Amino acid sequence: MPGSAPKESFSPQRRRLLRLPAQLMSVAIGVPALARMVRAAPLPRLKITDVETWVLNCDSLFVIVRTDQGITGYGESSPMNVRAEAALVNEALKPLVIGQNALDREQLWERMYFSTYKLGVMGAQPEAIAGIDIALWDIFGKVTGQSLWQLFGGRRRDRVRMYASIGGGAEATPAEMARRAAQAVEDGHTMVKIRMDWGMRRTDANPAHDWAVLSEVRKALGDKVELGFDANNGFSVSTAIRLGRRFQNELGIIHYEEPVAQYDYAGIAQVVAALDVPVAAGEHEYTRWQFRDLITQANVDILQPDVVKCGGISEALRIAGLASTYNRLLVPHQTQPALGTAANLHFTACWAREERAQEYDINSKRAILNRVIHPALEQKNGFLPVPEGPGLGIEVDEAGLRKLRVA
Repeated sequence: MPGSAPKESFSPQRRRLLRLPAQLMSVAIGVPALARMVRAAPLPRLKITDVETWVLNCDSLFVIVRTDQGITGYGESSPMNVRAEAALVNEALKPLVIGQNALDREQLWERMYFSTYKLGVMGAQPEAIAGIDIALWDIFGKVTGQSLWQLFGGRRRDRVRMYASIGGGAEATPAEMARRAAQAVEDGHTMVKIRMDWGMRRTDANPAHDWAVLSEVRKALGDKVELGFDANNGFSVSTAIRLGRRFQNELGIIHYEEPVAQYDYAGIAQVVAALDVPVAAGEHEYTRWQFRDLITQANVDILQPDVVKCGGISEALRIAGLASTYNRLLVPHQTQPALGTAANLHFTACWAREERAQEYDINSKRAILNRVIHPALEQKNGFLPVPEGPGLGIEVDEAGLRKLRVA
């Protein structure tokens, strides 16, 4: 276990404000010109002295980047396999960033990504990069004294509507899913999404059960609550179209997520063409190039990047540029309750349309992390406030976090 962390310092000298106009910051989607402007600003050089991976007993991975100026950045990686991602950070990425300037986010992202490209660009590699990248943005915000939403060019709203994302539908009874959905509405949510958790290896396992679950949920919620359905890649094209038509016409869903296998772009495009309900996908995509293909080949209506999976904030901003360019809805995927949620709140508040709700996983066993971050990120009346402080706007209690650490 590591020793005590260096005391964080936010002296005026280290918080020299970067007062660039919002119009300039709004081009921050990977544009080299912004990187040149940032480098020209009178900011100190922060040498990265250490990158730490904290595997937690709630199956989460925090990545901590420390600098020689005592300013620390916190990031989070996807929970798909936290020990594998921690190993990739420590063995492949950490040597690439130690000694580098923590403010050179664009250059460091490219250094990490292209130097480890052959380790896999769909999964652990971009997920590991995400932890470091989010931490670097946290540092940049702390140095400049600005929240991420300020660095992104300004937010559209100061709180984000959250929809209740309820998983486990494949194994639960229709009555149980309806009860959980009704409780979510009682807790303040105005939209509910039911996840079936089938996966592409169980294609068309039980379509009758899927219909029974969603119809029972709609009956319990009434017509005023917005409803979404996530097949989790569990349908063939024909079943996805047949059930999708019933979902949209009889149950009035507004969001139809990953109806077929995530790699079947042609199949997704068939579903999109056959239905009126918006089709969503993207949690299985990891870079701007894959999202480009998801748009141009699968033709999805809703893009769902996840900042803890898609290479972090730097790549998420580039994906947001694609969504804007192709006029697609941006509704990020998100199941992490702590730093991942904070990063996504800043991102969503700036780039997603206000009428669309953001995912909030009410099943998450990782809610314990709200005990070690301040402010805690717990929905109230179906909304989460966008953090106000510099960087992520979240303070991490490392002493409390250490009690959860297992590796």
